[in-house]
Amino acid sequence: MFSLVRSRARTAALALSAVAALITGATATTGAAAATAPAKQGPTSVAYVEVNNNSMLNVGKYTLASDGDNVFDVAVIFAANINYDTATKSAYLYFNDNVQRVLDNAATQIRPLQQKGIKVVLSVLGNHQGAGFANFPSQQAASAFAGQLSDAVAKYGLDGIDFDDEYAEYGNNGTGQPNDSSFVQLVTALRANMPDKIISLYNIGPSASRLSYGGVDISSKFDYAWNPYYGTWQVPGIALPKSKLSPAAVEIGGTSQSTVADLARRTVSEGYGVYLTYNLDGADRSADVSAFTKELYGSAAVYTP
Repeated sequence: MFSLVRSRARTAALALSAVAALITGATATTGAAAATAPAKQGPTSVAYVEVNNNSMLNVGKYTLASDGDNVFDVAVIFAANINYDTATKSAYLYFNDNVQRVLDNAATQIRPLQQKGIKVVLSVLGNHQGAGFANFPSQQAASAFAGQLSDAVAKYGLDGIDFDDEYAEYGNNGTGQPNDSSFVQLVTALRANMPDKIISLYNIGPSASRLSYGGVDISSKFDYAWNPYYGTWQVPGIALPKSKLSPAAVEIGGTSQSTVADLARRTVSEGYGVYLTYNLDGADRSADVSAFTKELYGSAAVYTP
């Protein structure tokens, strides 16, 4: 995110170089509990949505022509931030106006997806202030931030947290450089706080290469990990089974349909269980979406406005 607005149109060249829920009296798990498990067979499809520009509801507008099942299984709210309070010298979870609006209107922006069986996850991203997942100075500080994350998941009835360690600009505001214990302590605390929720890793930044410390390896604490470079194939360097990895990453409308199809075909042929997409907008993208659904699920996608 550049300041509070983020554009993340990565290319192969880059690779190379719940208030509303509480108001209605719903519990944090109401939306998810009402959902039935998706019936389709095949890899888990993930859609990141830039909520500065687009609606989360777009994720629920795509179904498979063959049987009406959801195309997407996981919708990612992109993105909250990890900010830094210079007075208290501590990191805190920050929502810009657009993210806050989605959360405050969970009844109309999040629950409809969950009721379809789509999991809704909050991505958290650095914000140029020196605070990041990899430089907590103590276990206490890491655990405090983990508490903020799990509290947000509970308050707004979300299904988990996604870590994206970019744009932290470690060292700004007198913050420390990445250390080996920070991310391990953060993820360990978060998993203890929410044992049944999703924790995913956007496989980039200092945190992604610091997954073990003091005899503790946090790899198994993640539900998913994915390649961060759109239009490319790159197996995430984390010890997870293939069923939880997405070596394929595509930008909808930004990656050619032939590449989208090729990466989906490779996902199936090599036995991987996740397919990552980014930047789903409000246009009819059924042709772009069908390019991967035909390969993953043997069916075209249908867009319903």
